[in-house]
Amino acid sequence: MQEVSFCMASLLERIRQPQDLKGLSHGELEQLARELREVIIRTVSKSGGHLAPALGAVEIAVAVHATLDSPKDKIIWDTGHQAYAHKLLTGRYECFHTLRQYGGISGFLRRDESEHDVWGAGHAGTGLSAAMGFAIASKMCGSNDTVLVIVGDGALQEGMAWEALHNIGDSKLNIIVILNDNAMAIAPSVGALEKYLRKLRSSPPYLRLKEMLESALLRLPKGQALIDVIERWKDSVKQMIIPPGMIFEELGFAYLGPINGHSILTVMEAIREAKTIGGPVIIHALTRKGFGYEPAEKDPCKYHSVPPFEVHTGELRERGKRTYTSVFGDTLVRLAESDPRIIAITAAMPDGTGLRKFSQRFPERYFDVGMAEQHAVTFAAALALNGFKPVVAIYSTFLQRAFDQIVHDVCLQRAPVVFAIDRSGLVGEDGQTHHGTFDIAFLRMIPNMVLMMPKDENELQHMLFTAVLHDGPVAVRYPKGEGVGVELDEQFHRIEIGRWETIKEGRDATIIAIGDSVYRSLEASEILGKQLGYDVGVVNARFVKPLDMELIKRVAEATGRIITVEEHCLDGGFGSAVLEALSNCQFEHVRTLRIGIHDRFVEHGPIEVLRQKLMLDAHGIASLVARWLSPQSDELKSDRSLDDRMIACITG
Repeated sequence: MQEVSFCMASLLERIRQPQDLKGLSHGELEQLARELREVIIRTVSKSGGHLAPALGAVEIAVAVHATLDSPKDKIIWDTGHQAYAHKLLTGRYECFHTLRQYGGISGFLRRDESEHDVWGAGHAGTGLSAAMGFAIASKMCGSNDTVLVIVGDGALQEGMAWEALHNIGDSKLNIIVILNDNAMAIAPSVGALEKYLRKLRSSPPYLRLKEMLESALLRLPKGQALIDVIERWKDSVKQMIIPPGMIFEELGFAYLGPINGHSILTVMEAIREAKTIGGPVIIHALTRKGFGYEPAEKDPCKYHSVPPFEVHTGELRERGKRTYTSVFGDTLVRLAESDPRIIAITAAMPDGTGLRKFSQRFPERYFDVGMAEQHAVTFAAALALNGFKPVVAIYSTFLQRAFDQIVHDVCLQRAPVVFAIDRSGLVGEDGQTHHGTFDIAFLRMIPNMVLMMPKDENELQHMLFTAVLHDGPVAVRYPKGEGVGVELDEQFHRIEIGRWETIKEGRDATIIAIGDSVYRSLEASEILGKQLGYDVGVVNARFVKPLDMELIKRVAEATGRIITVEEHCLDGGFGSAVLEALSNCQFEHVRTLRIGIHDRFVEHGPIEVLRQKLMLDAHGIASLVARWLSPQSDELKSDRSLDDRMIACITG
């Protein structure tokens, strides 16, 4: 293992563009890799981020940029959290200290951040399809650019990746794939593909031996019959030297490897050889996740994505309150102890979704399907139709990938699947590709779906209990990070489906909030009362679908002013659902204000900073409501709708 010395960078400071690597010696490239690793560790220790995957891909990044000519040659990372070294080598060294900070550079790849980020990569499994698109475009434009995609951290498990492999292999396009194989996704890789790759890892390199035998045969007297024999020999040699069923070559790819992915020269030689071979080529590079930093090497799951930490000890910053994720995990274990029908399913994220305890307590009822969200949902639907109670724990942003399966396989068949939707709302530093701000919109329109969100971690456990008892599809969405710190009830109780909770009565207006926005709305109500004398009520909606029509009517008749608050997109969101309900009831006299996120992808940054910028914190909510309730509001309505003015305020 390399020692982390944290000397001041010298070579790296001189790298302004990838072309600067071309004149470096082998020793200098190795030194550059050490400096890259030091900068990544030092930066992530302060900002947090994807540490282990970034460290494992350092040498690959150096080799790729020392060999190719970016951005003329197209370099695609699948996924982008491997690519911190790539960022440092492509002109972002001086701003790398802003990694994942508000206004700073992204932790993933973004086309608007650098010309070298040719493909925005936040979700896994997209790189091969993108590579084919770039290769076809290059061919049609008459250029001869190299297209190379680094596929790692379990991205090859995605079904979409295999759709692309099938298509690329048949196309004969000049695409180089580096399979960054560290035997990991976020957690250790699972499934038949992982077993197959394990066989390849343990096999001796076969390429040179195969070439030697082919060369010897070609020196024999020529003839069509002999050529046919040679072709049969090629397949026979392949089968003798490597495990049976060389799937990549059967799909039309030349296969190079396995090679040492931490040897810069070896990776460079493989890339050059791939270019010489032509057509689609897979370079199987073996790496270690977290390479070069002992704590990350010993526990790559823990250090996959980390908060700030102490460099010399690896000690992570301790959390204060319990997280929603941990409450979900503990609650599911308690429920499963008394209900043998409960089955837990995750898509390669046992720790991130809080299912580690469940997997240890009930291994026979726990399934990690790998990075395969679509498969996870359909698998769960079939289990549910056979009398089980599958709980599918997936982040909001990743559940988007299984929309069709939710519609056709779950809701259409009324399969009683429970969706535990973690990271709903703003997620902070992971940014645009990971904010969970669209799931209300795409779930609430599906027939037979029940959709709810707790105001705190105590209500989460009761909602999960309610969901497991419900005879139909149900989704419980909850935010990232710590709860509000409330006490947890010892006994679970069932919440009536579609029944909201009045927290505070009000004479002037009523805020109807969903999720942890309830507490910020309650604080906003207090601010409005103390500073401006407004008496604003607060309702904890709890259910996005079905809505509590009885309470909506009562509030509408009592105050005639309704404000909805959600940490979600406004288009199709919770506020839209309330407006639709008011329209259906023909309450034309009711004035409404929707507070949320209007038609945009939200940047990365600390959640509290983002809430402040979006006016979704308590003071922001109070400010928007105060302006809306002010006497001048009627005059404003004449030149532009008041709701649009508030949306403009929200989006800045």
